[in-house]
Amino acid sequence: MSTEQVGTARITTLDNGVTVITDAMPHLATASLGIWAGVGARDEEGDEHGISHLLEHMAFKGTRRRSARAIAEEIEAVGGDINAATSVEHTSYNARVLGEDMPLALDVLSDILTEPAFDPEELEREHNVIVQEIGAALDTPDDLVFDLFQERAFPGQPIGRSILGTPETVRSFDAGRLRTYLARNYRAPKLILSAAGAVDHDAVVAEAHKRLGGFVAQDKPVPVTGRYQGGVEIGGGRDLEQAHLLIGLEGLSYRDPEIHALQVFTNILGGGMSSRLFQEVREARGLCYAVYSFHWGYADTGLFGIYAGTDGGDVGELVDVVIDQVEATVEGLTEAELARSKAQAKVGLLAALESSGARADQLARQMLAFGRPIPLEEIVAKLEAVTLERARAAGRAMIARGRPTFTALGPGKPLASAARIAERLKAA
Repeated sequence: MSTEQVGTARITTLDNGVTVITDAMPHLATASLGIWAGVGARDEEGDEHGISHLLEHMAFKGTRRRSARAIAEEIEAVGGDINAATSVEHTSYNARVLGEDMPLALDVLSDILTEPAFDPEELEREHNVIVQEIGAALDTPDDLVFDLFQERAFPGQPIGRSILGTPETVRSFDAGRLRTYLARNYRAPKLILSAAGAVDHDAVVAEAHKRLGGFVAQDKPVPVTGRYQGGVEIGGGRDLEQAHLLIGLEGLSYRDPEIHALQVFTNILGGGMSSRLFQEVREARGLCYAVYSFHWGYADTGLFGIYAGTDGGDVGELVDVVIDQVEATVEGLTEAELARSKAQAKVGLLAALESSGARADQLARQMLAFGRPIPLEEIVAKLEAVTLERARAAGRAMIARGRPTFTALGPGKPLASAARIAERLKAA
């Protein structure tokens, strides 16, 4: 094993390649810890759509030593809570307990990954739960439009598929398929045990050595490279009060040196109540209740988007104004806006240091993305290095990269006209 210190974080690599990273926060009595795997929806084969999410659901449905009820009761008996989450590139299994109960929490978390039962009756019940979750998403237009957006931006690719899967694929997964997927993808060095709060690094390492030593020290398969394409997808057949729409462009990988410049540009455009989109589209014109921009960075690509919900009769004007604001921001963002965006980013970074859960999550994601924790000072220095011209250039380069993505739910004719307006972005 090898151990090093980076800032307030201590890092130990176990002999099998599993990384243990902790950040002691002496003023806290609770500890947040979790096992993060660098595997998510984009790692699924064509016939595995939704298996990452099902595996996460089955984590708490029993092990060789514990029933599903016992898992819940043991954690809650010490006042703790336990959860899990699946994303495009990561899956995490998390717990929050008193510092003294860290060994119990880690025992439960490791147990669900090393000795899962995958009981057929529990699996069938969870099939039904997820099918209901899929149905709920289909009935929620401001969720569904984001699934359409991701799929249209990256059509025919694992990175473009919804995390939930389909009823057909989910029901096709049995215990054998889950075990095969787990063995293929849950491997060191893409397994991180991260803990923050009332934790002692050496104690966490000792527990990890006992409980996680059996994972294979071998790289997992490399996922299919994301290829942005863009295009138009308009969902019909729904009697909606509002039109929900997204306009997007190819973004940047979180490893790209200009990622901070693009994030600053995105925040100035639509990152808060002072942003250009909020002030012009909502406050000055009253065209919608919600409008904002965002950027999702992945290991090899990225996706920029603008969301708005509005009355069907206002769709054309709204899209026209949004495109105007993108163009105006590219050419005319100001020093005051730049400073405000940087201040917002700094507060977000500092907020993560005030929560043990957020800090554990931040450390795990940094280790998976960059192989090291990124000191706050380094991130702030990169933000401060973003100039007006770099932020503008990031916006210009994004527009120049390719065809816009436009997805919408609502009245067909106004949305079709709005999609044509959105095409202006590629020539802005």
